[in-house]
Amino acid sequence: MRINKFISSNSGISRRKADELILEGKVFINGKKITKPGKIITPGEDKIEINGEKVETTSEKTYLALNKPAGFITTRKDEKNRKTVMDLVPKNKNLKPVGRLDKESEGLLLLSNDGEFINRLTHPKFECEKEYYVALSTPLEDKDKRRIEKGIKLEGKKTYPSKIKIIKTNEKGTTLTITIHEGRNRQIRKMFASIGYNVEYLRRIRIGEIKIGNLQKGRYRRLKLTEINVN
Repeated sequence: MRINKFISSNSGISRRKADELILEGKVFINGKKITKPGKIITPGEDKIEINGEKVETTSEKTYLALNKPAGFITTRKDEKNRKTVMDLVPKNKNLKPVGRLDKESEGLLLLSNDGEFINRLTHPKFECEKEYYVALSTPLEDKDKRRIEKGIKLEGKKTYPSKIKIIKTNEKGTTLTITIHEGRNRQIRKMFASIGYNVEYLRRIRIGEIKIGNLQKGRYRRLKLTEINVN
């Protein structure tokens, strides 16, 4: 088996990322560093390590949908000992969050140990849509709605076009859904903040064809086979 396939199948790391780690000299076979992708290994006999951490054979692929509550960090470990999303799902050494939600935000977060599945949902070339429910503290003007939909410059780079649907607007604010296919850090909050709007509440409700539905906050469910194969 090619080493990048073995790593992808047993660590939640995509084949592309595995190749990058190999080229960076971070992968070891039986204690020997390798720097050329394409190496053939024998699972169960060869010992594979990444940065000193052993990659063990995983027999079962796991695909979870979590309704993340506010207050949880989207990371596998936190040096400050804060609550992470991993506290809400079954213990699995190779399980990884698919993308991120910031600490204050809620909603749909996927987790898996299948590197190819993760790559399919997160790599920019696949343009996987993500839909969010947003509450603004002031009414959104039509001209600003169009500005965001066309794309605005954030940190020197213009955002890709998005789609906004207004749910309700009055003197107290606006609720809406926005669909994007990028994954920049705190992107939606920054997009609205850049033109003077404050996001009071943010919840992701869809990733690709996978919807949060009636999944209760703080709970998770296993993805259906159709959800795994479609996205």
